[in-house]
Parts: sequence; structure tokens; C-alpha cells
Amino acid sequence: MRPWILGLAAVLLAAGGAEAASGYHVVDRVAGPDGGWDYVRVDAKNNRVLLTHGASVMAVDLATRAVTSFAPGQRLHIALPVNGGSEVLVTNGGANAAEFYDLKGTKLASVETGKGPDDAAVDPKTGLLVVVDHSGGQFTLVDAKAHKAIGTIDIGGDLEEVAFDGTGKAYVNVEDKGEIAVVDIPGRKVVAHWKIEGCEGPTGLTYDAADRLLLAACDAAMAVVDAKSGKVVQTVSVGKGADGIAFDPKQKLAFVPAGRAGTLSVISMAGAKASVVDTVPTQVSARTIALDERTGRLYLPAAKYAPAAGVGRPGITPGSFEVLVVGK
Repeated sequence: MRPWILGLAAVLLAAGGAEAASGYHVVDRVAGPDGGWDYVRVDAKNNRVLLTHGASVMAVDLATRAVTSFAPGQRLHIALPVNGGSEVLVTNGGANAAEFYDLKGTKLASVETGKGPDDAAVDPKTGLLVVVDHSGGQFTLVDAKAHKAIGTIDIGGDLEEVAFDGTGKAYVNVEDKGEIAVVDIPGRKVVAHWKIEGCEGPTGLTYDAADRLLLAACDAAMAVVDAKSGKVVQTVSVGKGADGIAFDPKQKLAFVPAGRAGTLSVISMAGAKASVVDTVPTQVSARTIALDERTGRLYLPAAKYAPAAGVGRPGITPGSFEVLVVGK
């Protein structure tokens, strides 16, 4: 997802902890080891949160708050429960591989992918694992049970998050082109490229199945796209540094975290119309997100940053990494 770059000096916006208008606020913080991070996902079957963190995967037991690590590697991007929650798929950008681990953290297999594997998700229609090769501009299709790559689909561009409509179509944000590519997974082909007007650097993407709408996180905006025509039907403002996105179909709410602003936009999709109902203080750097549909709680990794030295990236303040838990 979007690299974390802070332009000026010191950056820290502590969450206020006060309940916001929607009722959402930071209800807990779980400390973890130092390191960068990318996607975060909820492993509902095993009641834990998984996030790629530094040179390993960090797992948070939601019952005990115990933190463990597994899957050593470089440039890890997502840790995704697969095969009914009995295994975890980890995209390893350093090795250009999709790696499978059991619940004890033992590596089971490594599958070669394209360049820079980033996001990954399972297509509900075909059951195939789709690995999004960010730098390679392609999908690598993987049989997760057999731990075997079975094909690729060339798309082009810098690919970000993928979403599915359940009929075999996949949608993926193309960050450098400001578009959504539409991919026919069973047919192994790209069927459309949709320009997302008013959306700079699209990264996070999710699907509102009831209204057949795609919701794309852009820098300081969320674009609402008709999943049939590709038309942008609405754009709403969110905080600067928006990256990930989550959608709760039960409440018809979208959530967009903004890493530069240190806020979480809560957006109602009632009546298929986007309306920002709240802006919840979180913390500067909290830019990726996962929703636990069982509880409605949200998980956002974050850390404090020290001032950058010269023109380099700011360093993470030692001992400051934590996972913010947002709920009511």
C-alpha cells in the first residue's frame, strides 16, 4: 500500500479517546515490537488480528491480547487466513513469493509470484487465491489448497488492493494511473480500465454488494464507483494520507483511515449515497485498517515518528508501535 512519508518534522497526534459523534473512538491499544507495517486482517476463526510488521508477521490474540510473531522475511505486505483458517498466506516482496504457514508458524510452501507481491484475496466465485503483484502489474492465480500457481493475468501499472463482486469479476486499483482495472478471473483477461476522476493515487478498495458500488480510498477522498458502468457517481472528502478502507455491510458504513491527518472518516452508505457522518481522532501514521464483522471493531496499526534527518524518512520512535482498537 501507500509508502509512509512525512514531509515536515515531528509528527504525533495522540488519540483523544473521547467518544465521537458516531460513538466510535479508540477503546484500546495493543503494544507490539518496533517495525514498519502494511495490511492488517482479522483471522476470525482463530480470533486474532494479523499484520505484516517489520520482517515478520505479528499476531494479536483478541482474547488474551498476547502478541506473537512468525513468517520471517523482507518487504512483507499481507498475512491472509486461507483454507478455512487452517493456514496463513503471506506475500513476501523480498522473495517475490506467496508463502504458506500453518497455525504453529511453520512454513509449508513457497509459490513464485510476479514482482512485488502486495495484496492478496480469495475470489469467492472460483475459490482461487489472487495475489496482486504491485510492481509487476499482474495477478498471480494460486490454488491455495495445492500451494501451486496456475496462471497469471497481465494488467499493467502499479496495482494496489483487489475487491470481488462474487460473479468472477475482480476490481483492482491502479495507483499510478488513477484507475480501476476490471478483470475476468475465469476468463483470465482484463475487460475494462475505468478512470477514477477526482481520485489521486487510489489504494484501498472495497465492494458494497447490496448497492453494487466500489468504494476507493484516494488521497484525501473516497470515490464511489458504479461497478457495472465504471462511472464515478460521487466523491467525498476524507483526511490526507488515506490508504486503506473497510466496509461494514450490516451498518452500511465505510471507514477510511488517514495517516497524515490522524483521523478515521466514518461514511454512511445508506440509500447508496455516501455521507461523512463522523471524523474520529486516531493517530498520525494510522493508515491501514481491518474490520471484525463479528464485533464491529476496527484495527489500525500506528506508531510515533521522530523528525526526519535531512531528506530521509522519519524514523519510528522506539517502543511506540501499537495497534489501535476503534469501537463504540
